[in-house]
Amino acid sequence: MRALDDLSALAPAVPATGDAPFEPPYTLTRPTGAAATPFLFASPHSGSLYPAGMLEALCVPLMDLRRTEDAFVEELFAGAPAAGGVLMAARYGRSVADLNRDPRELDPAMFEGAPPRACGMPTARVEAGLGCLPRVAARGETIYARLLTREEGEERLVHIHDAYHSALGEELIALREAHGVAVLIDCHSMPSVQPGRRGLADIVLGDRFGSSCDPRLTARAEREFRAIGLTVARNAPYAGGYTTRRYGRPKRGVHALQIEINRGLYMNEQEVSRLAAFSGLQDGINRVIAGLADAATQLRRA
Repeated sequence: MRALDDLSALAPAVPATGDAPFEPPYTLTRPTGAAATPFLFASPHSGSLYPAGMLEALCVPLMDLRRTEDAFVEELFAGAPAAGGVLMAARYGRSVADLNRDPRELDPAMFEGAPPRACGMPTARVEAGLGCLPRVAARGETIYARLLTREEGEERLVHIHDAYHSALGEELIALREAHGVAVLIDCHSMPSVQPGRRGLADIVLGDRFGSSCDPRLTARAEREFRAIGLTVARNAPYAGGYTTRRYGRPKRGVHALQIEINRGLYMNEQEVSRLAAFSGLQDGINRVIAGLADAATQLRRA
């Protein structure tokens, strides 16, 4: 593991726990053709794999889990490697292990006996059933017909959550070593209809109110999305989660910006299928990616 200033903590070692029936938890595509840039585009919630043991324990239809995915987001950003960026995409559904949650955000009541790890202070997300190992599905119904074992929880944390973040941290360290700066674009989608909210924007940019990335990068992303005809909001209702908080260290040359895309732009949210508008949005995002790559020069100078 490479150390870089105080950034070595971004890529903690993954403890060995023996064999488990898990496939590799992410795909990683490096730049193809274009000159490499300091950008890493990550899609932590677009996976659709579910372990057999989890499927056997469900008391809700699998579609209720599929509707929580940021489906097809990794395809929307599939042009990143051709523009010189790294593309990292999770393979497991977010209901298996939520990669944008702190691994200490666990609900002890989900497990037989003790939880797999020490839990942090209860958060609103955990109380709502949306911790690192979620308890509820898209309609708020309990996912499991039984309690999980401590071993089941630990296997998911180690083989999915820990493995993903260890690799993500390593990639950011390598990008900063190579370019003097690293930029994480955390790619998500959001439901088009949300209780108590009207007129949701097409795009929500989250930079934790300016603390996780250079404001010039956020401003450039806003201009690029507006240039392709989309409405943009900042930090409301999403300011960035665990990932932007953990990796965004602008003073150390690592910037993290979360992008939320309104699902109504590109997919049928009930059927989890692409709309005809999907390819047009994908073309527009390719133009946004190219514009962001051009902004890297400003960050290097800073």
